Amino acid sequence: MSETADREDRTEAPTPKRLREASERGDVPRSKELANVAVLGCSVIALLASGSFMARTSLGWMHNALAFEPELIGQHDRLIKHAVLMLGTSVLPILPMLAVALLACFISPLAMGGLRFSTEALEPKFERLSPMAWLRRVYGQEGVAEIIRSLLRVLIVGLVGAWAMRNALQSIPGLQRMPLESAVSQGMVSMLHVLGYVVGSMGLLAAADAPYQRWNWAQKLKMTKQEVRDEFKETEGNPEVKGKLKQIARQQAQRQMMEAVPTADVIITNPTHYAVALKYEIGKMAAPKVVALGVDEIAMRIRDVAEKHRVSMIEAPPLARALYRHSKLNQEIPVTLYAAVAQVLSYVFQLRRWNPRMGPMPQLAKVVIDPALDDGQTPR
Repeated sequence: MSETADREDRTEAPTPKRLREASERGDVPRSKELANVAVLGCSVIALLASGSFMARTSLGWMHNALAFEPELIGQHDRLIKHAVLMLGTSVLPILPMLAVALLACFISPLAMGGLRFSTEALEPKFERLSPMAWLRRVYGQEGVAEIIRSLLRVLIVGLVGAWAMRNALQSIPGLQRMPLESAVSQGMVSMLHVLGYVVGSMGLLAAADAPYQRWNWAQKLKMTKQEVRDEFKETEGNPEVKGKLKQIARQQAQRQMMEAVPTADVIITNPTHYAVALKYEIGKMAAPKVVALGVDEIAMRIRDVAEKHRVSMIEAPPLARALYRHSKLNQEIPVTLYAAVAQVLSYVFQLRRWNPRMGPMPQLAKVVIDPALDDGQTPR
């Protein structure tokens, strides 16, 4: 009852912090059905691939094991060595299948949840020894559901396996009339048919179990509204987290700003300390817009990007300083700088249209701005 009520209270999706903590604990969605079908399926594939090898080595082992060697009678040392050799070579036919099955055990978790190793699950916890905790785990809602799923799994796989085995047994009487090699080969084919049906039924169960386990895992990690509020207060109140968030936001803004530099019409520079990128589309914009601006290192990056994309750069120190101090990113320039910026843009547009046959190259006259807009200082 309390388990159901607790789940009803948890209505909020887990936060990234809660998901990260669960992953660190090793609490990730897992499907036993998916792992089982992966191991068995890979083993069957290995059996198919190495069937001829297994048949040859099995026949050789049976021949050596059943052959009678009179000279071994009374020679205990040779008899023991022969027995040990037979025992060792008996594993040889199934080594490829065992190797593939072992590899599948390690790789199958990648399909759901990924590889996770956590020492927390190995730490001793006395509450695990509590009889009441064991009863709640076994007879609780999840325990009963797991028992029902296990019974259905055994029933479905058992029925499919029994049906496949019944069909395979019908061919057994005919094997005794075949040569030994043909009989062994036909027997392996029948066994593979049975395993194929079993793997197919387990695959269907895994296809249903995997999404259920992921949904159930997400349900267990859900939070109450109060838990979400408490976590938000804890996270937002942490100076380190605040600083990290501000740093991420700053880096993202700078990245977006640098991506806008190639779209600019002109970069007005100091030339070393300041850089302001302006864009103006005639007929679409009421006034030029600042798409990037910065000082020192950021200004150098703006100039590098502009040079790489062949954006015009104009040295006008007073105008660059005034634009940096009185403009805002992604906004139009102030009215007081219209005339100076118009002079620069007019010169840039003239350069774009100019060719030597038109006469002398256009020259930019000295850009003059209101002295009150420029203090003439370099950034510290």
